[in-house]
Amino acid sequence: MATLAIAVLTLTRTSSSSSSSSSSSSNFFSRTFNHFTTKFVSFKTPHQRRRFFCCNSKRGIASSPVTTPSISERMTAPYGSWKSPITTDVVSGAAKRLGGTAVDARGRLVWLESRPAESGRGVLVVEAENLEGEAVDITPKEFGVRTLAQEYGGGAFTVSGDAVFFANYKDQRLYKQSISSLDLPPIPLTPDYGSPVVSYADGIYDGRFNRFVTVMEDRRESTQNPSTTIVSVALGSKNVQEPQVLVSGSDFYAFPRLDPKSERIAWIQWSHPYMPWDKSELWVGYISEKGEIYKQVCVAGNDPALVESPTEPKWSSDGELFFITDRGNGFWNLHKWIESENKVLPVYSLEAEFARPLWVFGMNSYEFLQSHTQKNLIACSYRQQGKSYLGIIDDVPGSKLTLLDIPFTDIENITSGNDCLYVEGASAVHPSSVAKVTLDNDKSKVVNFYVIWSSSPDSLKYSPYFSKPELIEFPTEVPGQNAYAYFYKPSNPDFQASAEEKPPLLLKSHGGPTAEARGILNLSIQYWTSRGWAFVDVNYGGSTGYGREFRERLLGRWGIVDVNDCCSCTTYLVNSGKVDGDRLCITGGSAGGYTTLAALAFKETFKAGASLYGVADVNMLRAETHKFESHYIDRLGGGEKGCYERSPINHVDKFSCPIILFQGLEDKVVPPEQARKIYQALKEKGVPVALVEYEGEQHGFRKAENIKFTLEQQMVFFARLVGHFNVADDITPIKIDNFDR
Repeated sequence: MATLAIAVLTLTRTSSSSSSSSSSSSNFFSRTFNHFTTKFVSFKTPHQRRRFFCCNSKRGIASSPVTTPSISERMTAPYGSWKSPITTDVVSGAAKRLGGTAVDARGRLVWLESRPAESGRGVLVVEAENLEGEAVDITPKEFGVRTLAQEYGGGAFTVSGDAVFFANYKDQRLYKQSISSLDLPPIPLTPDYGSPVVSYADGIYDGRFNRFVTVMEDRRESTQNPSTTIVSVALGSKNVQEPQVLVSGSDFYAFPRLDPKSERIAWIQWSHPYMPWDKSELWVGYISEKGEIYKQVCVAGNDPALVESPTEPKWSSDGELFFITDRGNGFWNLHKWIESENKVLPVYSLEAEFARPLWVFGMNSYEFLQSHTQKNLIACSYRQQGKSYLGIIDDVPGSKLTLLDIPFTDIENITSGNDCLYVEGASAVHPSSVAKVTLDNDKSKVVNFYVIWSSSPDSLKYSPYFSKPELIEFPTEVPGQNAYAYFYKPSNPDFQASAEEKPPLLLKSHGGPTAEARGILNLSIQYWTSRGWAFVDVNYGGSTGYGREFRERLLGRWGIVDVNDCCSCTTYLVNSGKVDGDRLCITGGSAGGYTTLAALAFKETFKAGASLYGVADVNMLRAETHKFESHYIDRLGGGEKGCYERSPINHVDKFSCPIILFQGLEDKVVPPEQARKIYQALKEKGVPVALVEYEGEQHGFRKAENIKFTLEQQMVFFARLVGHFNVADDITPIKIDNFDR
């Protein structure tokens, strides 16, 4: 297609955008968070730059103020036309993704990062031996760590002692590698089937039987309906053997977890038509002397009087089983299994979410600790009203929670280290990071906070340009029901707009749709706000983080509640005088792309939109999408009739706004035909439209050049058709059908 040719041509050109900051940046900068002093240090090498942030509560450091122009010194220019050092090169360079953390036999942190500069290759890295050293890549260059299980993957590696077990992206086989002897190549553990048709995830080493227990997805007989089982992979044999099935019969499995003696195994399972956050079950199996499961007990999820979705089972060192479920109050809280009575007791109850929806394998929201008195404790994170908290709980029912004060306001996973915690988190001024958190002897206070890894170690030098999120609560179309969003004002120390002008708005509808927008430092958002755009990231009804009742607002009403809430948020901002009502744009990826298209088809709120791998034909998605979400669409869309009525492709006559579409050609979640179908229909109707297709991309863009191109083309598309301003960056726009002659 012509559009693809233009896109590929543009992707190969050399960027002329400046990436230097106009503000002065020194080698040392400090800022105070509560009673902590945070320390930012400039390093020369990439591995050292991962270690740029530390904090110590015992000593203070004098702050070095950042010099910014006064209001009178700032240049006056239209919103959207401002020059910013946060270029697409900076954004794509900060797009590294974290794929999990673990600790090796020597107490060193091991993490998985995907690198856009290497086409999204997943690389395992081990931290340096000391502060002066450098982190070391574990994964050889010919390997990439990533599993395709359930398409979204996760849980692609496991560390046990000095060994790391990982799924290789190219062939999807399991491998074992020594961390201390990196000159030795990884050893394959599973058969070579000639193509990547069998995937593994969420595994654990079984020392009793010298085997690796893991979830296996087998696509050899069917790619649309693969079988999923829990299997064991033998490690002692000289020859690679077929995995042996331990648990089968359910549609899906996750979290196979062995007790300390490998005598019992816990796991989560669920079946169609439910998603794991709708209804799942927690089971325990008893393991025989031969390594087989001879008895199974359902711990949670089989009581018809309770609607719950248990997740994240974990055995304590004493052999007691803990897990998280949302029975009772509708929020994911910590619980404990009393094995002798087959009874479940709450450990700590709070109207807050102690877990996240199971989109990917390998989540880890809590860990076990011991105080100096050998008291068993649980370190956990929870989310309440748009903010994450880190706390310590006793492992007995009815215990109290002690909050730990750290700079992160958003927390993902927790990993227990030697006398410390490794916390994956972020905040409005910290990008996605991993911090080493050291506690006192009682495990009740933080004594040291030190960032080991950052997705964007150089982001600090752009801090004068950052727009910090404001959590807003706005009324929806349903009386008495509110929804939430993070609003970002335009922010640039070098520019200001005239007093009469209000900024254009870009609204983002998150994917999922069972997911959550989070108020953290995201340079792709700062790209917009530092150029004079207002930006709002909406948590519409159906989002996570606010309990089951809020999450289920979308059941049967996808394309209605999400669309209405996005429009209500926009109306709220316009009426508040924060944005220009004539320059409202919307963007979103995947399910957020569907909400974008539906909002443009069924409402008249927005003036233009961008859909990234979005859904245009919901019934086509029902028929073609992968197994994991194949029944999800029915529950959201209200069956075939509802899906037809709410498919934007069936209402092309209602479109009048310009749209730009971006699509990966290897996407199996939302196949490319979705974008092509809506593109052709809108082109024939005469609506200004453009389509960009990326070879080698799947669901979500991982390559740096495609991340950059997508952002640039959205910016110039909106500027040309809605913004009424010229962008400051050197961007060559692609052709827009029905607009460019």
